[in-house]
Amino acid sequence: QVQLVESGGGLVQAGGSLRLSCAASGHTFSSYAMGWFRQAPGKEREFVAAIRRSGGSTYYAASTKGRFTISRDNAKNTVYLQMNSLKAEDTAVYYCAASLSYSTRAADFGSWGQGTQVTVSS
Repeated sequence: QVQLVESGGGLVQAGGSLRLSCAASGHTFSSYAMGWFRQAPGKEREFVAAIRRSGGSTYYAASTKGRFTISRDNAKNTVYLQMNSLKAEDTAVYYCAASLSYSTRAADFGSWGQGTQVTVSS
């Protein structure tokens, strides 16, 4: 199983940007599709973005498409989430996750990081 550690969260004003990173270890990173999910207080965990093993294909939730960009560097065992034009409703704990299949469903992701808090002030 792959171990995941997120970083890059913080407090930002609405309209600002943040880049999250997720470093993987313990297994062959390029064997996994990767995803980002988020969970706001009192809400269920929701899909944000996913990327194929090779990085050749990506998929986004409707709420993040056009503002967020997922990417990966298999040489560095790292996946990124560039978040632009942030809104107050983007406030949540953000999790990266690894899956053996390219999916948007949390249940398909077997490895999860501990999460990183993103707070957007309006």
